[in-house]
Formats: sequence, C-alpha cells, structure tokens
Amino acid sequence: MVGVIGDAVRGSFSPRIHNAAFAALGLNWRYVAFPVTRDRLADALRGLPALGIAGANVTVPHKEASLAYLDDTTEEARAIGAINTIQITGQRLIGHNTDGGGLLDALRTDGRASIPGARVVIVGAGGAARAAAFALAGAGAAAVTIANRNWDRAAALGDVVRRAFSGCAVDAAPLDGEGVTAALREASLLVQATTLGGGAERSISPVAADALHPGLLVMDMIYEPRETVLLREARARGCRTLGGLSMLVYQGARAFEIWTGRPAPVAVMREAVGLDRAISSERR
Repeated sequence: MVGVIGDAVRGSFSPRIHNAAFAALGLNWRYVAFPVTRDRLADALRGLPALGIAGANVTVPHKEASLAYLDDTTEEARAIGAINTIQITGQRLIGHNTDGGGLLDALRTDGRASIPGARVVIVGAGGAARAAAFALAGAGAAAVTIANRNWDRAAALGDVVRRAFSGCAVDAAPLDGEGVTAALREASLLVQATTLGGGAERSISPVAADALHPGLLVMDMIYEPRETVLLREARARGCRTLGGLSMLVYQGARAFEIWTGRPAPVAVMREAVGLDRAISSERR
C-alpha cells in the first residue's frame, strides 16, 4: 500500500496514475489518498511503518514540514529543503524529492524546452518552487528569478539557490512588482509553482497577462483545471503552454521506481490521465 499525503487530496489524479501502472505490471499494490491536516502530520508520518505502508507521496502543504519527521533524506532533498516522496525501509522513513527531476522530464519531453542558457521566472517559494529552482539552476539555466507574494521567502530561497549554483544568476522579486515584469520580458520560461489557479482560487492568475509574450513557454504545475486562467491567457498572447499533468506523471514515475525497484510504465501512466490528448490540445 502506498498513497499521497496532503491537506486536500481527495481529487488527486495520482491514484489513477499509479494504480494503472501497478495493474500493467501485475503488482499486488494499491495507491490511495490520505487526507492529513497540518496538525496531524507528525502522527500520520510516524504511523506509516506500523500500518505496513510501503511509501508515500507528500503534497501541499507538507513538503517542507515533513523533513522534521524523517529518519533520513537524500542529499538532493536536503539541499532543496523539501520532499515529495517517502520510501519506507523497515521502520525508517527516507525522504526523496522527485519534483525537480519530474519537472525537467516534463519540460524536455512535452514542453520541447532547452534549459541550458535559459532565463527562467518561477512563481512561488514553497516546496514545489524550491525543487524547480534547484532543478533548473542545476540543469544550466543562465538566470532564475523567484517571484512570490512574500518577498522575504523569495529572497531566502534565492540566497540558497545562489550559493548552490554560482554559475546561475539568481534574483528575487515581489510578485506584483516591476521586477517580475522586467524579468519576464527577458525570460524564455515561466514556471508557475503555487496553488493560485486551482481549487477555490481557480479564477485567479498570479501573473498579469500583459507581462506574457510569444517567446515564452508557460508551464503551470496545477493540473486541475487542465487549462488554468494563466494558461488560457498565455495561449491568447501567443505563448507555448504546458499544464501540470506532464510533471505529475513524470515525478510519479520516479516515485514508482523508488518504491518498487521496477522501471515505471510511463506510457501507461500517461494514458491513465489522458496526457497525450492534453498535450495535443495545448499544441493546437
């Protein structure tokens, strides 16, 4: 048994992806959603080994807070300061971060993006944004600007990434300021890594439409709705777009391999959520 731990996971597509993969490989595994509020996170994580759970994904808002309750983490996850995957070995909880690798897989495979030398703007400063910043800087981006409503959080993340990747120009900007608009003028990639645009906030775009331009690939990590307000406005302004389903599949494939030790049937996982149809729609 594996599953996803988060505050609002009942509508997660991850069970579809993983259960289709388990069935395709004939594995006697099952993936379920575990709704867990902030105040019950410690209890939930500490109880996983006793329940015989083999592993878990961790999503909003627990990616950073979970670190305090693990027995070990990978070097990458420690550097990022956030996890999204837990491997359970005996009684030990081991934290991994597959978000960054999944993002790069999605951008390269479905976004047809070239990262080396790119100038990137990341919206957000939470766990998903942290993974994105480390992955893109590590993949050779020339510049990364982190834009967030809370400038202090953006600046703190920028400092960490700058120290880790001296060859990447890292900056921070308030989300509603001229700094982010100026960064977007020079950018070839925008990665939206907040919850704005989904759930109760699905009518909101965190980026002003007039800051978007046709030379931009706009990637939104939100996958429900499949076309967020940001993606709709980006397409209207001639941008290439990529929804969050692709990253969901590829980070999930990496988690699947950590838990099972088997190559993930990526084609099956893509089909389970209609990813190829979604990509075709985005490219029309």
